[in-house]
Amino acid sequence: MQARNTWEMDLSCKPEVVPFFDEDTNTFSYVVRDPGSRACAVVDSVLDIDYAAGRLSTDGADKIIDYIRQHTLQLVWIIETHVHADHLSAAPYIQDALGGRIGIGEQITTVQEVFGKVFNAGTDFARNGSQFDQLFTDGDSYQVGGMQCHALHTPGHTPACMSHVMGDAVFVGDTLFMPDGGTARADFPGGDARVLYRSIHRVLSLPGEARLFMCHDYMPNGREVEYQTTVAAERAANIHVHEGITEDDFVAMREARDATLGMPRLILPSLQVNMRAGHLPDADSNGTVYLKLPINLL
Repeated sequence: MQARNTWEMDLSCKPEVVPFFDEDTNTFSYVVRDPGSRACAVVDSVLDIDYAAGRLSTDGADKIIDYIRQHTLQLVWIIETHVHADHLSAAPYIQDALGGRIGIGEQITTVQEVFGKVFNAGTDFARNGSQFDQLFTDGDSYQVGGMQCHALHTPGHTPACMSHVMGDAVFVGDTLFMPDGGTARADFPGGDARVLYRSIHRVLSLPGEARLFMCHDYMPNGREVEYQTTVAAERAANIHVHEGITEDDFVAMREARDATLGMPRLILPSLQVNMRAGHLPDADSNGTVYLKLPINLL
Protein backbone atom coordinates (compact mmCIF):
# COMPACT_ATOMS: atom_id res chain seq x y z
CA MET A 1 0.00 0.00 0.00
CA GLN A 2 1.16 3.53 -0.74
CA ALA A 3 1.87 5.53 2.40
CA ARG A 4 -0.22 8.61 3.02
CA ASN A 5 0.95 11.95 4.31
CA THR A 6 -0.35 12.97 7.73
CA TRP A 7 0.42 16.67 7.21
CA GLU A 8 -0.56 19.35 4.73
CA MET A 9 1.96 20.99 2.44
CA ASP A 10 2.42 24.70 3.17
CA LEU A 11 2.31 26.25 -0.28
CA SER A 12 2.49 29.74 1.22
CA CYS A 13 6.04 29.07 2.41
CA LYS A 14 8.33 29.64 -0.56
CA PRO A 15 11.97 29.03 0.31
CA GLU A 16 14.73 30.49 -1.81
CA VAL A 17 16.39 27.61 -3.67
CA VAL A 18 19.82 28.12 -5.20
CA PRO A 19 21.17 25.31 -7.44
CA PHE A 20 24.79 24.28 -7.91
CA PHE A 21 25.40 22.02 -10.92
CA ASP A 22 28.27 19.53 -11.09
CA GLU A 23 28.86 18.96 -14.81
CA ASP A 24 31.05 15.89 -14.32
CA THR A 25 28.24 13.91 -12.67
CA ASN A 26 25.19 15.86 -13.89
CA THR A 27 24.25 16.41 -10.25
CA PHE A 28 22.41 19.30 -8.64
CA SER A 29 23.14 20.39 -5.10
CA TYR A 30 20.94 23.00 -3.46
CA VAL A 31 21.07 25.65 -0.79
CA VAL A 32 17.53 26.04 0.58
CA ARG A 33 16.84 29.13 2.68
CA ASP A 34 13.97 29.60 5.08
CA PRO A 35 12.11 32.70 3.79
CA GLY A 36 11.64 34.01 7.32
CA SER A 37 15.19 33.76 8.65
CA ARG A 38 18.82 33.18 7.71
CA ALA A 39 18.61 29.44 8.35
CA CYS A 40 19.31 27.13 5.44
CA ALA A 41 19.81 23.52 4.41
CA VAL A 42 22.12 21.94 1.84
CA VAL A 43 20.73 19.06 -0.23
CA ASP A 44 22.89 16.45 -2.03
CA SER A 45 26.37 17.98 -1.98
CA VAL A 46 29.17 16.74 -4.26
CA LEU A 47 32.83 15.98 -3.56
CA ASP A 48 34.93 16.15 -6.72
CA ILE A 49 37.01 13.12 -7.71
CA ASP A 50 39.56 12.54 -10.45
CA TYR A 51 39.01 8.79 -10.55
CA ALA A 52 41.97 7.94 -12.76
CA ALA A 53 44.39 9.96 -10.63
CA GLY A 54 42.87 8.94 -7.30
CA ARG A 55 42.56 12.57 -6.21
CA LEU A 56 39.76 14.34 -4.39
CA SER A 57 39.06 18.06 -4.49
CA THR A 58 36.47 20.37 -2.99
CA ASP A 59 35.85 22.97 -5.71
CA GLY A 60 32.10 22.34 -5.86
CA ALA A 61 31.64 22.17 -2.10
CA ASP A 62 33.69 25.34 -1.65
CA LYS A 63 31.27 27.21 -3.91
CA ILE A 64 28.42 26.18 -1.63
CA ILE A 65 30.35 27.17 1.49
CA ASP A 66 31.31 30.51 -0.04
CA TYR A 67 27.69 31.23 -0.98
CA ILE A 68 26.45 30.51 2.54
CA ARG A 69 29.16 32.66 4.09
CA GLN A 70 28.71 35.54 1.66
CA HIS A 71 24.99 35.66 2.42
CA THR A 72 25.57 35.22 6.18
CA LEU A 73 23.31 32.18 6.33
CA GLN A 74 23.20 29.62 9.13
CA LEU A 75 23.47 26.03 7.95
CA VAL A 76 21.30 23.77 10.09
CA TRP A 77 20.78 20.64 7.93
CA ILE A 78 22.85 18.75 5.35
CA ILE A 79 20.42 16.40 3.64
CA GLU A 80 21.21 13.29 1.62
CA THR A 81 18.20 12.12 -0.39
CA HIS A 82 19.81 8.66 -0.67
CA VAL A 83 23.14 6.84 -0.90
CA HIS A 84 24.25 8.11 -4.29
CA ALA A 85 25.95 5.73 -6.72
CA ASP A 86 27.14 8.39 -9.14
CA HIS A 87 28.94 10.97 -7.00
CA LEU A 88 30.68 11.29 -3.66
CA SER A 89 29.10 13.32 -0.88
CA ALA A 90 30.84 16.39 0.53
CA ALA A 91 28.65 16.43 3.64
CA PRO A 92 31.41 16.05 6.26
CA TYR A 93 33.57 18.68 4.58
CA ILE A 94 30.71 21.18 4.58
CA GLN A 95 29.80 20.28 8.14
CA ASP A 96 33.36 20.87 9.31
CA ALA A 97 33.26 24.33 7.73
CA LEU A 98 29.76 25.47 8.68
CA GLY A 99 28.17 23.08 11.17
CA GLY A 100 24.74 21.58 10.65
CA ARG A 101 23.43 18.04 11.04
CA ILE A 102 23.75 15.33 8.37
CA GLY A 103 20.52 13.43 7.76
CA ILE A 104 19.45 10.47 5.59
CA GLY A 105 16.61 7.95 5.54
CA GLU A 106 16.62 5.20 8.15
CA GLN A 107 16.92 2.49 5.51
CA ILE A 108 20.57 3.49 5.15
CA THR A 109 21.11 0.50 7.45
CA THR A 110 19.86 -1.83 4.69
CA VAL A 111 22.25 -0.25 2.20
CA GLN A 112 25.13 -0.46 4.68
CA GLU A 113 24.45 -4.13 5.31
CA VAL A 114 24.49 -4.96 1.59
CA PHE A 115 27.52 -2.93 0.61
CA GLY A 116 29.41 -3.56 3.83
CA LYS A 117 29.52 -7.16 2.62
CA VAL A 118 30.28 -6.23 -0.99
CA PHE A 119 33.33 -4.23 0.08
CA ASN A 120 34.23 -6.56 2.97
CA ALA A 121 34.26 -3.52 5.24
CA GLY A 122 34.85 -5.58 8.37
CA THR A 123 33.48 -5.29 11.87
CA ASP A 124 34.88 -1.79 12.34
CA PHE A 125 32.29 -0.50 9.84
CA ALA A 126 29.07 0.17 11.77
CA ARG A 127 25.94 -0.83 9.88
CA ASN A 128 23.50 1.04 12.14
CA GLY A 129 23.59 4.44 10.44
CA SER A 130 25.58 5.97 13.30
CA GLN A 131 27.83 7.84 10.84
CA PHE A 132 24.89 10.19 10.28
CA ASP A 133 23.45 12.66 12.78
CA GLN A 134 19.81 11.89 11.94
CA LEU A 135 18.03 8.91 10.42
CA PHE A 136 14.66 10.06 9.10
CA THR A 137 11.63 7.83 9.25
CA ASP A 138 8.68 8.29 6.96
CA GLY A 139 6.67 11.34 7.97
CA ASP A 140 9.34 12.85 10.21
CA SER A 141 9.24 16.64 10.54
CA TYR A 142 12.21 18.92 11.17
CA GLN A 143 12.88 22.65 11.17
CA VAL A 144 14.97 24.93 8.99
CA GLY A 145 14.52 28.15 10.94
CA GLY A 146 10.78 28.73 11.02
CA MET A 147 10.13 26.45 8.05
CA GLN A 148 8.73 23.05 8.90
CA CYS A 149 10.08 20.32 6.63
CA HIS A 150 8.91 16.75 6.06
CA ALA A 151 10.63 13.52 5.03
CA LEU A 152 8.80 11.16 2.68
CA HIS A 153 10.09 7.63 2.21
CA THR A 154 10.13 7.15 -1.57
CA PRO A 155 12.03 3.90 -2.19
CA GLY A 156 12.40 2.04 -5.46
CA HIS A 157 15.62 3.49 -6.83
CA THR A 158 17.25 2.48 -3.52
CA PRO A 159 15.69 1.35 -0.23
CA ALA A 160 16.85 4.50 1.59
CA CYS A 161 15.48 7.11 -0.83
CA MET A 162 13.66 9.99 0.84
CA SER A 163 12.02 13.01 -0.77
CA HIS A 164 12.18 16.16 1.34
CA VAL A 165 9.37 18.72 1.43
CA MET A 166 10.45 22.22 2.42
CA GLY A 167 7.60 24.68 2.13
CA ASP A 168 6.31 24.51 -1.46
CA ALA A 169 9.54 22.83 -2.63
CA VAL A 170 10.18 19.09 -2.90
CA PHE A 171 13.64 17.60 -3.36
CA VAL A 172 13.01 14.27 -5.02
CA GLY A 173 16.51 12.80 -5.30
CA ASP A 174 16.47 10.16 -8.06
CA THR A 175 12.78 9.35 -7.69
CA LEU A 176 11.97 11.51 -10.72
CA PHE A 177 13.73 13.38 -13.52
CA MET A 178 12.45 16.30 -15.57
CA PRO A 179 9.35 15.32 -17.61
CA ASP A 180 11.42 14.66 -20.75
CA GLY A 181 13.93 12.62 -18.72
CA GLY A 182 11.47 10.20 -17.13
CA THR A 183 12.66 8.24 -14.13
CA ALA A 184 15.80 6.69 -12.66
CA ARG A 185 16.79 3.05 -12.76
CA ALA A 186 15.47 0.56 -10.22
CA ASP A 187 17.94 -2.31 -10.62
CA PHE A 188 20.43 -1.55 -7.85
CA PRO A 189 20.42 -3.93 -4.84
CA GLY A 190 17.19 -3.27 -2.98
CA GLY A 191 15.69 -1.39 -5.92
CA ASP A 192 12.26 -2.30 -7.27
CA ALA A 193 10.41 -0.83 -10.25
CA ARG A 194 6.97 -1.51 -8.78
CA VAL A 195 7.92 0.17 -5.51
CA LEU A 196 9.38 3.09 -7.47
CA TYR A 197 6.10 3.59 -9.35
CA ARG A 198 4.19 3.79 -6.06
CA SER A 199 6.74 6.20 -4.60
CA ILE A 200 6.47 8.43 -7.64
CA HIS A 201 2.72 8.53 -7.30
CA ARG A 202 3.08 9.50 -3.66
CA VAL A 203 5.07 12.54 -4.82
CA LEU A 204 2.58 13.21 -7.60
CA SER A 205 -0.28 13.18 -5.06
CA LEU A 206 1.06 16.47 -3.71
CA PRO A 207 -0.56 19.72 -4.93
CA GLY A 208 -0.03 20.41 -8.61
CA GLU A 209 1.69 23.74 -8.00
CA ALA A 210 4.35 22.21 -5.73
CA ARG A 211 7.85 22.85 -7.04
CA LEU A 212 9.96 19.75 -7.70
CA PHE A 213 13.76 19.95 -7.71
CA MET A 214 15.80 17.30 -9.49
CA CYS A 215 19.02 15.67 -8.31
CA HIS A 216 20.16 15.06 -11.91
CA ASP A 217 19.57 16.28 -15.42
CA TYR A 218 21.07 14.65 -18.51
CA MET A 219 19.79 17.21 -21.03
CA PRO A 220 17.88 14.89 -23.38
CA ASN A 221 17.84 15.84 -27.06
CA GLY A 222 20.56 18.41 -26.44
CA ARG A 223 18.44 20.95 -24.57
CA GLU A 224 19.84 23.28 -21.92
CA VAL A 225 20.19 21.97 -18.38
CA GLU A 226 17.04 22.19 -16.22
CA TYR A 227 16.46 21.46 -12.56
CA GLN A 228 12.94 22.61 -11.59
CA THR A 229 9.45 21.52 -12.59
CA THR A 230 6.06 21.03 -10.89
CA VAL A 231 3.87 18.16 -9.83
CA ALA A 232 1.32 19.18 -12.46
CA ALA A 233 3.93 19.17 -15.23
CA GLU A 234 5.13 15.70 -14.23
CA ARG A 235 1.59 14.35 -14.10
CA ALA A 236 0.87 15.69 -17.56
CA ALA A 237 4.09 15.02 -19.43
CA ASN A 238 6.59 12.73 -17.72
CA ILE A 239 7.53 10.30 -20.48
CA HIS A 240 7.55 7.32 -18.11
CA VAL A 241 4.79 8.00 -15.59
CA HIS A 242 2.35 10.57 -16.95
CA GLU A 243 -1.34 10.15 -16.18
CA GLY A 244 -2.67 7.01 -17.85
CA ILE A 245 0.50 4.94 -17.45
CA THR A 246 -0.39 1.89 -15.36
CA GLU A 247 1.85 0.28 -12.79
CA ASP A 248 2.32 -2.81 -14.96
CA ASP A 249 3.17 -0.67 -18.00
CA PHE A 250 5.77 1.21 -15.99
CA VAL A 251 7.33 -1.90 -14.51
CA ALA A 252 7.65 -3.55 -17.93
CA MET A 253 9.25 -0.42 -19.39
CA ARG A 254 11.56 0.21 -16.44
CA GLU A 255 12.82 -3.36 -16.18
CA ALA A 256 13.46 -3.62 -19.92
CA ARG A 257 15.27 -0.28 -19.92
CA ASP A 258 17.35 -1.14 -16.86
CA ALA A 259 18.54 -4.36 -18.50
CA THR A 260 20.33 -2.25 -21.13
CA LEU A 261 22.16 0.05 -18.70
CA GLY A 262 25.77 -0.23 -17.60
CA MET A 263 26.96 0.57 -14.11
CA PRO A 264 27.54 4.25 -13.24
CA ARG A 265 31.15 5.35 -13.75
CA LEU A 266 31.68 6.30 -10.11
CA ILE A 267 29.58 3.63 -8.43
CA LEU A 268 32.45 1.87 -6.62
CA PRO A 269 34.07 4.90 -4.97
CA SER A 270 30.70 6.55 -4.39
CA LEU A 271 29.13 3.71 -2.45
CA GLN A 272 32.19 3.13 -0.27
CA VAL A 273 32.24 6.80 0.73
CA ASN A 274 28.53 7.57 0.84
CA MET A 275 27.58 4.58 3.01
CA ARG A 276 29.94 6.23 5.54
CA ALA A 277 28.09 9.59 5.36
CA GLY A 278 30.76 11.00 3.05
CA HIS A 279 33.71 9.93 5.17
CA LEU A 280 36.61 8.03 3.64
CA PRO A 281 37.55 4.57 4.93
CA ASP A 282 40.25 4.54 7.59
CA ALA A 283 43.80 4.91 6.35
CA ASP A 284 45.88 1.77 5.92
CA SER A 285 48.98 1.05 8.01
CA ASN A 286 51.07 3.24 5.68
CA GLY A 287 48.84 6.26 6.24
CA THR A 288 47.22 6.09 2.80
CA VAL A 289 43.46 5.75 2.24
CA TYR A 290 42.40 3.10 -0.25
CA LEU A 291 39.10 2.40 -1.99
CA LYS A 292 38.45 -1.18 -3.06
CA LEU A 293 37.76 -2.53 -6.54
CA PRO A 294 35.92 -5.86 -6.28
CA ILE A 295 36.76 -8.18 -9.19
CA ASN A 296 34.12 -10.31 -10.95
CA LEU A 297 31.50 -9.09 -8.51
CA LEU A 298 28.60 -9.26 -11.00
